[in-house]
Amino acid sequence: MPKTRQQEAQEKRLQRNIRQAKKARADAKTNGNKTVRTRPPKKGGFFAGLKTDAPQTVQQSIPYKEMYRDGICRLTDKLYTKTVQFFDINYQLAQADDKAQIFEDYCDFLNYFDASIRVQLTFVNQRANMQDFARSIDIPIRGDEYDGIRKEYGDMLKGQLQKGNNGLTKRKYITFGIEADDLRTAKMRLERIEADVLANFKALGAQAKPLDGLERLELLHSQLHPDGQEKFHFTWADLPKTGLSTKDFIAPSGLSFSNDGKTFRVADHSGAVSFLQILAPELTDRLLAELLDLDDAVTVNLHIQSIDQAQAIKNIKRKMSDLQKMTIEEQKKAVRAGYDMDIIPTDLATYGEEAKNLLQDLQSRNERMFLVTVLVENIAPKRQKLLNDILSASGIAQKYNCALKRLDFQQEQGLMSSLALGLNQIEIERGLTTSSTAIFVPFTTCELFQEGEALYYGLNALSNNLIMANRKNLKNPNGLFLGTPGSGKSFSAKREIVNVFLLTEDDIIIADPENEYGPLVQQFGAQGQVIDISPTSTNYINPMDINLDYSDDENPITLKSDFILSLCDLVIGGKEGLSPIERTIIDRCTRLVYLDYLQDPRPENMPVLGDLYGLLLKQSEPEAQNIATALEIYVNGSLNVFNHRSNIDMNNHRVLCFQLKSLGKALKEIGLLIMQDAVWNRVTANRSKHKTTWFYIDEFHRVATRCRI
Repeated sequence: MPKTRQQEAQEKRLQRNIRQAKKARADAKTNGNKTVRTRPPKKGGFFAGLKTDAPQTVQQSIPYKEMYRDGICRLTDKLYTKTVQFFDINYQLAQADDKAQIFEDYCDFLNYFDASIRVQLTFVNQRANMQDFARSIDIPIRGDEYDGIRKEYGDMLKGQLQKGNNGLTKRKYITFGIEADDLRTAKMRLERIEADVLANFKALGAQAKPLDGLERLELLHSQLHPDGQEKFHFTWADLPKTGLSTKDFIAPSGLSFSNDGKTFRVADHSGAVSFLQILAPELTDRLLAELLDLDDAVTVNLHIQSIDQAQAIKNIKRKMSDLQKMTIEEQKKAVRAGYDMDIIPTDLATYGEEAKNLLQDLQSRNERMFLVTVLVENIAPKRQKLLNDILSASGIAQKYNCALKRLDFQQEQGLMSSLALGLNQIEIERGLTTSSTAIFVPFTTCELFQEGEALYYGLNALSNNLIMANRKNLKNPNGLFLGTPGSGKSFSAKREIVNVFLLTEDDIIIADPENEYGPLVQQFGAQGQVIDISPTSTNYINPMDINLDYSDDENPITLKSDFILSLCDLVIGGKEGLSPIERTIIDRCTRLVYLDYLQDPRPENMPVLGDLYGLLLKQSEPEAQNIATALEIYVNGSLNVFNHRSNIDMNNHRVLCFQLKSLGKALKEIGLLIMQDAVWNRVTANRSKHKTTWFYIDEFHRVATRCRI
């Protein structure tokens, strides 16, 4: 039927308006903080029925209304959200039983969120400034003779840095939101949810902390400034002074979207957002882990919305009824066609069986139904790098029988849904049960990269990232080097000793049963001293040396008496140990032998073992004579190496090495005990100066069996 003139005119006008719309989109330009959009015609035409409230600036695109100081963000008139940052646990390195327990606990965690709570899990892998990373591991030059070694050690660390992806900062967040009529009502419930979320993370063994408003703004700023170069400068006092909003401080310099609707540009970086299309009948916990292991700037978001349990069961039953109805119709067709009515389409049989299993899971296996949207945002400085990153992520998705689909003409909505705000603007959802949702386990392996006086401890077994730790800031600063013979335990200890010496001002003491640390300590020049303890040595340590600052809370004489009791117990105690009378005599003589030194604490008044021996001989009890006789070989006999005043200056050397290999069998135990007491004297003296002391004991299994460690 031929078209009328009026119809032809309307069609031409429609085509002209479509061309104008395309030209307007192509002419969009970026200017300052505002995304310029060409406005549509005001009257009639193609745009007559369209809304003109599309965002005109970057600030308008950021989907929140107000950020409060306590961390609550108001997205719409009734939607409020809060964010908690959580940290990793060693899930991938755990044993199978431990993995199963973590998975079950995480399922319980997800089941906590009911249909009234919106949940967003955000995993941000962002390229950081490599100069900042290199600076954080650099050893400062101090202008001494060891600066050459410091530079060489620093170059080694920078070489190790290139093996991992320490240029990426990896952060994990959970954002939860509720609808409320006002801020006061929202605040009460969000705080209760926050407390429960922190308790659930604690049960999982993961550390977590809530973000206040300033920290949330800093997070949004980092997501909108992917280059990591521009620092976030903002205080709440800036708002009344400048008349700006919080969005002005986090907005990038520009935001534009490509004509094909597949990419966007934020500042000088290109980006694209894709959604994960789940096609696999079974998922694995490696999918999310491998996406986060990419050596690229990627942000993965999981928007999770729980469905009311009763409504979910009702929906499944309704679907089952529909399937049964379709099955009956197929059976009727079979009867009319004259073939077996049990032959029904495969899809109906498959869907019917899956619906039965799903209903059973919801009714008897503590499962819930969730609507899940998985978004993957890739950002790169160059468009070609962006395409390569997207192909890498797509390859991982295909490996697990899933697909990564680009959000065509929804890049702005995808970008804003990738911000840790708790708002999902993408209406592509997949229904999953609790266990299917929990298979996206948000844990991989702990990264340990501290700043300050952090020491190098090798590379992470999974990520190959540097392990830099300051043991003084950890909950327990003590450590053990464990491994098979020849695996490098002593070498690791020596490397740490060198690192401590070059980086800190701390003192270092080494107990060396095999005399293998001497050459290293000698390389420290005047700051190191090797002390050889043996019957023929001229290095003397007086076991009676006492530090009047021996303890902050106890009498130093009391503690010294305990040491002398231990010493005598080794000499004469035997299997049954010292008798109560012998202990009393030793304690009495110990207190008497220090009277002169306490009255006049000069080095020449410091008693030696012979002074204690002389006091024992003067006591009237026969047990005192027995103790003195047992000590005689260590005072006047062939083992009198410990009956001298100390001639070793242990206070003017940062590194001390006690070589113990030459101690004979008769002196081994007593020598170890005396060395330990000398070390404790140095430690207590340093403690009063607020100075750290590192004490290394090599061949610990041999030393621990001979003295009280």
